[in-house]
Amino acid sequence: QVQLVESGGASVQPGGSLTLSCAGSGFTLAYYAIAWFRQAPGKEREGVSSIHSHNGETYYADSVKGRFTISRDYAKHTVYLRMDSLKPEDTGTYYCASAKTTSRGAAVIDDLARIGSWGQGTQVTVSS
Repeated sequence: QVQLVESGGASVQPGGSLTLSCAGSGFTLAYYAIAWFRQAPGKEREGVSSIHSHNGETYYADSVKGRFTISRDYAKHTVYLRMDSLKPEDTGTYYCASAKTTSRGAAVIDDLARIGSWGQGTQVTVSS
């Protein structure tokens, strides 16, 4: 059974940094894609970033490109989302999702949104 647990959310000031973690179990990380999504109150869920564990191929939404970095640690069975230069519009609940997919780029986000297993989310608040 696939299980994902997010952690690392917090309240930070604009311009600050956070690193979110997504710890996985019940699947082989090397064969899965992992993606981070976020949802703010009253807004639609947004795919933020993804990584193919087997080749490290990454994708970033335009809204976070250059500020967020996704990475994975096989030994810890964990995927990270490093978030720098945070803005108030980055506020939301961040979820990670995983699934087997051969898609690339933004299509990975679409696949995981449709078929992925999800964690419970971690809250990020960016406010002065």
